[in-house]
Amino acid sequence: MGRRPDLDSLYCLNADGSRNTIHTADVHGRFQTRKKIVWAILIAIWVVLPWVKVGGHPTILIDIEHRSFYLFGATLNAQDFYLAFFLLTGIGITLFVVSSVFGRIWCGYSCPHTVFLEGVYRRIERWVEGTSQQRKRLKELPWNAEKLRKRGLKLVLFLAVSLFLSHNFLSYFLGAHEVLAAIVGSPTKHPTAFTFVVIATVIIFANFTWFREQLCIVICPYGRLQGVLYDRDTINVAYDSKRGEPRGRYTDSGHGDCIDCLRCVAVCPTGIDIRNGTQLECVGCANCIDACDDVMTKLGRPTGLVRYDSQNGIENGVRRILRPRLYFYAFLVLVGMSVFSVAVFRRAPFEANLLRQLGTPYEVTDSIVKNGLQLHLVNKQPEAHVFLLEPKAQPGLRFTVPQPRVELASLGDVRIPLWIEVDRSLWKPGTKAELVVRTEDGSLSRVAEIVLAGPR
Repeated sequence: MGRRPDLDSLYCLNADGSRNTIHTADVHGRFQTRKKIVWAILIAIWVVLPWVKVGGHPTILIDIEHRSFYLFGATLNAQDFYLAFFLLTGIGITLFVVSSVFGRIWCGYSCPHTVFLEGVYRRIERWVEGTSQQRKRLKELPWNAEKLRKRGLKLVLFLAVSLFLSHNFLSYFLGAHEVLAAIVGSPTKHPTAFTFVVIATVIIFANFTWFREQLCIVICPYGRLQGVLYDRDTINVAYDSKRGEPRGRYTDSGHGDCIDCLRCVAVCPTGIDIRNGTQLECVGCANCIDACDDVMTKLGRPTGLVRYDSQNGIENGVRRILRPRLYFYAFLVLVGMSVFSVAVFRRAPFEANLLRQLGTPYEVTDSIVKNGLQLHLVNKQPEAHVFLLEPKAQPGLRFTVPQPRVELASLGDVRIPLWIEVDRSLWKPGTKAELVVRTEDGSLSRVAEIVLAGPR
């Protein structure tokens, strides 16, 4: 009998530290069907989103170069980047809730690494090299025409998919049409984009060709959090030891339902034995559930020897979803949503700020105090607008605005110089100047103000 998975070592590594390649066996069942549907939907969304436009802009575009961001019709700039904090923490807390209730179901069904590894790369591998036994045999073969042909075809297809994924990923930062233009153009015209694609392709290719499950075990921090997110009521992929033990041949009497066929191990993408209990490597993919159910059906025994269940559910037959930690997480989500809603509601459609010009803050003559200022105007709306600058009448203040009408594109900004003179006889410290900025159609307006500098 070959090596069996244990709790003391990683099955993907041999005793000498070399790589133990995991050749996952094929499995069919209800959870596999559900996962394939979810994967197909997620991949379609991933590919299509950069091409779909909302309000004339891509659905998602993170244009770092121009510091402009588009998110499902919302137009944001660098000043709104703080909103990303609420987005990221919201995603994090949501994962906490999901993990506390359903364990690593995110990893098995929705994680991009799982979606592309299991939904694309391993499917190509199976198509080219065959079943797990055929892949193992091919690995042991010396380099011959068959091995060169199959390995070469697989690697070429892997490289093509990796190139596609890297370009598609770039389209979220550059725009789909711009990426398409860069593909047909010379790399010298887009050196940064070309370098990004080369590096991303190498990383994606190396990961999905060789590194694979090691990413989940060694690099991904999410798996390390499970120890603090799980409790006895967390629903994981679990083995019913009360029903399955002691193990024995199906023809023998006096044994549990587990016949020790190792089918659950053969289909596991990380090479664990679920019968050893909940483990760091388990990604909640349900491969072992479908495999064990298939064996139980053939033996005429009830399914569910391996199933989604909690520790309390296995031991006591009781499942408890609502519990104190979930109320705490719900409170955090409520606070985050409230703060986010207030921040979005208070977000101005355009920014108009009066700033001091560089150099001497003011000039003084016998009759006036003169301040040199600039108006920083930012259009944060998804369409272009014409803005009018109208000084607010104040006793003793005279504005000089050389550009009272400004046209700004979406997310465009401009700095407009202007000067304010105050009669020396009316000057006093703390004098404020106000400038009304409004759109030409009169739909939006703001008042920019500043405390003028002058002698005390």
